[in-house]
Amino acid sequence: MRAVVIGCGVSGLSSGIRLLEAGIPTDIWTREPAAKTTSNVAAAFWYPYKVFPKDLILGWAGTTYNELSRLACVSGSGVAVRETVEVFSEPAPDPWWREVVPSFRRLTRAELPDDYPDGHFFYSPVAEMPIYLPYLQQRFESLGGRITLRSVGSIDEAAAHHSIVVNCTGLGARELVGDEEMTPIRGHVVRVSQVGLERMFLDLYSADGLTHIVPRSTDCVLGGVAESSDDLEPDETTGAEIVARCIKREPRLAEATVLEHQVGLRPGRPRVRVEVDTGTTAVSDAVLVHNYGHGGAGVALSWGCAARVVELVRAAVGR
Repeated sequence: MRAVVIGCGVSGLSSGIRLLEAGIPTDIWTREPAAKTTSNVAAAFWYPYKVFPKDLILGWAGTTYNELSRLACVSGSGVAVRETVEVFSEPAPDPWWREVVPSFRRLTRAELPDDYPDGHFFYSPVAEMPIYLPYLQQRFESLGGRITLRSVGSIDEAAAHHSIVVNCTGLGARELVGDEEMTPIRGHVVRVSQVGLERMFLDLYSADGLTHIVPRSTDCVLGGVAESSDDLEPDETTGAEIVARCIKREPRLAEATVLEHQVGLRPGRPRVRVEVDTGTTAVSDAVLVHNYGHGGAGVALSWGCAARVVELVRAAVGR
């Protein structure tokens, strides 16, 4: 019995690691190396954003929060836990994910910026993807996993060589399994030099535009947008608007140097798909498990969904 994971983003690598740790020999087949996946562009802070349904994903988000917090203590992982302030332009209820974040508390009036009436504080793990993805790949390979660069035209192509197939193709599921519910959610971020920032700032629901400031070890990621589009070209006007919104909230960013504009496509879907599929592959004795459609929460759900993949595989093969 051998598994193959299709896709080498954060979901594919996390699933591959958990399968290997469960004693299942596992390969990864991927059209692009990890450094060229959408995951590498992500600001990658823990926050279940644009992902549904909430009742299904709460446990997966909590599992991932705990694992990323643990990895922040592992040298070379690229994960850090940062103080985070999220603000709102009108009074807001506690977030639906509050129960899985022990550090959550409401901000006092004195702690809020003058033009925001509401907000809260919590600690959020942040994965620095240019470090985190190589860490995951090294961990996968050290467990005996094999990564092969190759395009996959059909599930049957993978099932012909493996008894277990795990589909972690994100937006690629539109072509690979004909999932018409998949929609691209365009994200645009601006990477700037680090100017001594430590605390993360989030204003994700303002009419003025999505704003996040994500400090990392040597740079900061500023965002962003969430548009229904598959355009991968950075837009200078959009980038300038992002930077201006962030400087308004953190004046020290006026001294930062713009290093890079990056665009990625979040894999949007009305419902995350983590399930066994018995109807797609014609290779009747192969087990097919889907793990895609994570919207803007690929990192925030990665370890929880990977654990669920292992549960589904074990149940399907009777282990």
